[in-house]
Amino acid sequence: MKEFIDIVDLDGVPTGVSVSKSEIHKNGHLHNTAHVWLFNANGEILLQQRSSKKIICPLLWDVSVAGHVDAGETPEEAAKREAFEEIGIDLNSVELRKIGVFKCFQTYENGIQDNEFHNTYIAKIKATISDLRPHPEEVEALKFVTIQTFKELLNASGNNNHFIPSNRSYYLKVLEAIIAELKIN
Repeated sequence: MKEFIDIVDLDGVPTGVSVSKSEIHKNGHLHNTAHVWLFNANGEILLQQRSSKKIICPLLWDVSVAGHVDAGETPEEAAKREAFEEIGIDLNSVELRKIGVFKCFQTYENGIQDNEFHNTYIAKIKATISDLRPHPEEVEALKFVTIQTFKELLNASGNNNHFIPSNRSYYLKVLEAIIAELKIN
């Protein structure tokens, strides 16, 4: 079944035109994604290793949960859907805190033009790794890392298969939001 995605304008607002996921990436249309960064009360951040079957960045360790916002779907609906589909966790609107929308325009060697607006959320969870159910088509592995380890992985991201090095400022904003949230609670 083809996945259809809304083409959006420079403000991330749907234009009323939806196309297949393959056309989005082939033609570099602007589109929305939902990113959910999960962390626990111990200040550990959940990282996902992308499946080896992924066309973009296979086996890269990155955001806890991420995916495209389907045609007609809100970013929050996509965030909750992706969390359940990718790792089997149910999140509700109260748990999700939107920290911003981040532009990420990348072109990959395989010809994919990925011009995304990352609608980014954070959420504190009580689940352990054994509580999660990673979808094998999406997720190779999961792990929690401390904030210090996250910083170290980010600093070495050019050669350790963690994070996209060009997105450093994005990761730092996510980390800043998680640290602030931990201080609040």
